[in-house]
Amino acid sequence: MTGQSRGDYMLNHGTTKELVAALAAGKISALELTDHVIARIEALDQKLNAVVARDFDRGRAAAKSADAALARGERRPLLGIPMVVKESFDVAGLPTTWGVPQFKNFVAQDDAVMVARVKAAGAVILGKTNVPYLLGDWQSYNDIYGTTNNPWDLDRTPGGSSGGSSAALAAGFGPLSLGSDIGGSLRVPAHYCGIYAHKPTLNLIPQRGHRIPGLVQRVSDLAVVGPMARSAADLDLALDVTAGPDEACAGIAYRLALPKPRHEHLKDFRVLVIDDHPSVPTAAAVRAALDLLSQRLVKAGAKVAHASPLLPDLAASARLYMRLLMSALSERWPAEIYQQAQTTAAAVKPDDDSLEAERHRGAVLSHRDWAAADTARIVLQQQWADVFREWDVVLCPPMPTPAFVHDHSPMLERRVEIDGKRFSFFDQLVWPEIATTPGLPATAAPIGLSDTGLPIGVQIVGPYLEDRTPIAFAALMEREFGGFVPPPGYAD
Repeated sequence: MTGQSRGDYMLNHGTTKELVAALAAGKISALELTDHVIARIEALDQKLNAVVARDFDRGRAAAKSADAALARGERRPLLGIPMVVKESFDVAGLPTTWGVPQFKNFVAQDDAVMVARVKAAGAVILGKTNVPYLLGDWQSYNDIYGTTNNPWDLDRTPGGSSGGSSAALAAGFGPLSLGSDIGGSLRVPAHYCGIYAHKPTLNLIPQRGHRIPGLVQRVSDLAVVGPMARSAADLDLALDVTAGPDEACAGIAYRLALPKPRHEHLKDFRVLVIDDHPSVPTAAAVRAALDLLSQRLVKAGAKVAHASPLLPDLAASARLYMRLLMSALSERWPAEIYQQAQTTAAAVKPDDDSLEAERHRGAVLSHRDWAAADTARIVLQQQWADVFREWDVVLCPPMPTPAFVHDHSPMLERRVEIDGKRFSFFDQLVWPEIATTPGLPATAAPIGLSDTGLPIGVQIVGPYLEDRTPIAFAALMEREFGGFVPPPGYAD
């Protein structure tokens, strides 16, 4: 690679840390970098449709301000770094729709906390990325902005609901983005597009300003917001910038002090690997990638096992999650839809313990039943605490397959094909659930490609509030085994 082409590659696919160093050293100006990313979006996004609400003029103005600050000797973690954010975050002056046509003309007046924090760190916001309707899909399409495609295969989904961000990062539209996650919406797009993402410990990063327009902000018992990047080290940097209590709430009195990673070398990690789930099979391609990773970790000196008596009952945990998830989602359903859900739930047989049955029950949980589910979650959290006394990280698939072909059929009719057999589309939630129900941190990292050339990732689950441990583990794997690879056609 020539010096010139190496420079182009760094501008297109460099990490945040590399670009911050180049800006501080005067090798490129913030405006030049911003113009470069804008030009790349304008040239390549027509096929992807990832950056759907653009803010290039204000982005250039912010880049000029960053250059002035750099010239004064200022140094901030993201000073001059162009980036995009998920459409569901409020950015003052830009629309926030969540893919819902009735909100098409809603314009946010203030920045979400996470957006305000990256701006305060010097980031240059160039626009917002596509999402599915109400963030409720592992695809990213809606009637306002259309469909976002996967840069690895335009016929496939980039994931959802942070799919616009994952496609943008893979294609080289800036080194960093922001997303959210209640059913894998950070981890699944990372897996499908070959990038990194971090689902933080529940409520580690404030969600204020990430809400459906017009609704009162509530603290979720499942959902989180978090960073997405092309490098594990950049996740750690973004965590430093964005984590900590909301200044308007707990931040009035409390400050954050995250512990350091448990270890600094792969050989010191105790690793539990799970590639099989009792509720849904895992595709051979995903199992093979995890098996190869396990072999590499053993060669690197890590202690690796594939079973532990301490592991919670995954089938029971999945059923619990379905109840809690649907209870959280149904609170905003229109009255007529909720009444239909009540009728459906009443028809479910008492001895039906399928995941579908639990979803029906969960949609209409009484407070008494929700409290029972919450108590079961506390027990689950204690079980996971026991796991992490013996193990440092738990590795598992983010999803059972690589990215699937676009499917815009009614969601209740959809099926996912796993090694030639068809399964419920919604039952794939069993893998994102593992970290979501107990509120644990989980880092998604690329680990290879399938035989058909699609990215495969791993989900690195860590102990409660030890977010730096799974991120550090991902960074060590990146250093030892390699990490992000640009999709064909976007590698220049």
